[in-house]
Amino acid sequence: MSFEDTIRETSARLEKTLDTLGQPVKPYLPALSRFLVVATFYEDSLRIMVQWSDQKNYLEGDRGFPRGISHMFLILNVLAMVIFSSTLIAKKHVSTSVCVLAGVIVSQAIGYGLVFNISFFLRNLSIMGGLLLCLSESILCNKRQTSSSQLFASLPTLTETERHQYFQLAGRVLLVLLFVGFVVQGEWSFLRVLVSLAGFAACVMVVVGFRAKWSASFLVTFLCIMNVIVNNWWTVQHSNYMRDVTKYNFFQCLSITGGLLLLVSIGPGHLSYDEKKKEY
Repeated sequence: MSFEDTIRETSARLEKTLDTLGQPVKPYLPALSRFLVVATFYEDSLRIMVQWSDQKNYLEGDRGFPRGISHMFLILNVLAMVIFSSTLIAKKHVSTSVCVLAGVIVSQAIGYGLVFNISFFLRNLSIMGGLLLCLSESILCNKRQTSSSQLFASLPTLTETERHQYFQLAGRVLLVLLFVGFVVQGEWSFLRVLVSLAGFAACVMVVVGFRAKWSASFLVTFLCIMNVIVNNWWTVQHSNYMRDVTKYNFFQCLSITGGLLLLVSIGPGHLSYDEKKKEY
């Protein structure tokens, strides 16, 4: 048996084992995944309401927002995040929810001056990947024409099945961008090199769709461990401003974990190595 055959057989056994172990939670995995994807929006809306004065003062003092505009900006963001996160979990108006939540990400990047923050940029692209997988799951589960055809009118020649495939591919690619941020930031060590190499290999497998469920499961495990170790906001004093920053990063990573779990649930889609291999 060649080395390639050994790798393929080993990965197939691991994926089969994961499927067996995950059978008890498999019916609940999509709903849990969708909840985790939008967890950062719930946390962000709660933080804005609790810290209303601080948020308003920052927008008006540091970002130059007029008084009425700052109030409007915060209110619209809170309403959009709470309402459309809830509809996404309930699988109601999914395409609209995805568009609105993606708009919230863009508006906050501009409003808070984070457009050129590479870490923020990569994390939020990964969250958008999770949102696209939610949209892909919705199309996959609902074959009849939905409101997505109106929101994505720029793609008139694509059938619903084709949109599902391209959303799934785009979601896979965007999801792994968080790991790019991990690689390019921080100090290097021998352990960091080993983790980076293993994570990079898993990211490539996710993007090309080779044993994507197994590689996504590995990234979920890696991300959960890293999140608890690096973003342990519960250990930071309440008076320390870094508590909010760390908590925000924690819930963003939690949302990306939800996207990876959704990938485990629905698979990599037709535009992947595993699916193409079945055709030959």
